Amino acid sequence: MSNDVSNDLHLPEATATGVGSMPGGDAREAARIATEASEGMVFLPELPARGPGADMIGRSLGLLVEMYARVEPSGWRFGDRPGRDTKRARSWLGEDLDALEEFTQGYEGLVKIQAVGPWTLAASVETRHGEAALRDLGACRDLAGSLAEGLTAHLADVRRRIPGATVVLQLDEPSLTAVLRGHIRTASGYRTYRAVDRAVIESALRELITAAGVPVTVHSCAPDIPFALLRRAGVAGVSFDADLLTERDWDEFGEAAEAGTALFAGVVPGKDAPLSDPAGSVSGVRALWRRLGLAPGALGSSVAVTPSCGLAGASPAYARAALVHCAKAARSLVDNPE
Repeated sequence: MSNDVSNDLHLPEATATGVGSMPGGDAREAARIATEASEGMVFLPELPARGPGADMIGRSLGLLVEMYARVEPSGWRFGDRPGRDTKRARSWLGEDLDALEEFTQGYEGLVKIQAVGPWTLAASVETRHGEAALRDLGACRDLAGSLAEGLTAHLADVRRRIPGATVVLQLDEPSLTAVLRGHIRTASGYRTYRAVDRAVIESALRELITAAGVPVTVHSCAPDIPFALLRRAGVAGVSFDADLLTERDWDEFGEAAEAGTALFAGVVPGKDAPLSDPAGSVSGVRALWRRLGLAPGALGSSVAVTPSCGLAGASPAYARAALVHCAKAARSLVDNPE
């Protein structure tokens, strides 16, 4: 793995943050919760309840440079010019940034923004022919390049708005493992697209991470996250649903921890559920850390605590409570690492 500064992410002890999406459509209230209830890393909320263009795919398509998409009955499809869906996505993103800027005056900690990564985007958007961009590796390259250019401008805007902060980029890649294994279904639903070579996937991610010039984490709430591939691509952190880790993942998880990769453990349900003992929420993480023989004192600054996935499907009251619960659970990893 390269030693670029972009790979360097030092988590403050007891870091807790959100995955990205929040309930409702009030940008100011979402920004207030994302800044007040997070610990050590505030985040830019996404509000998909507002409609197409506020969803994570549409929001990220709005960032593209010289590539445009619109909503069709079958989903998002590339077109020749920016339409109302692109304009709406950009308008909502500006509204969300204005709200976050308001609540981060003078802030000097970590700020996380999210965008869909190139492989999940390629699996989710159709070309003019009605098949996913994933079918055409040339289209995938164009998409990744356009995304990198758009994210560079987006990151510069965030740094200008919150000049004292350290900006972290989270790439949402829930479809990454399915792309690697050839499990993404074609438009007909009867076949699947051919698996993309690991080296091609790794190279595209590395180029985007290099272009970003900030610490980049990758989030997936799917099973079998390719920790080793992501580390080779240069990620600073990996964000995952802790309940989906299996014994097969343990070695790669341990190697990532020992290498200094920031680990974002999703341990709190993303939808309304009883929240009881914060320390109990991270008991599995604590037990795995001990089982792998990792240094107990490093746990609280190596692992950040998050919900298991986005909070768009939660009630507003639960969303705030879940983030507060994450902060308490993260504190327990520092206070009681063993």
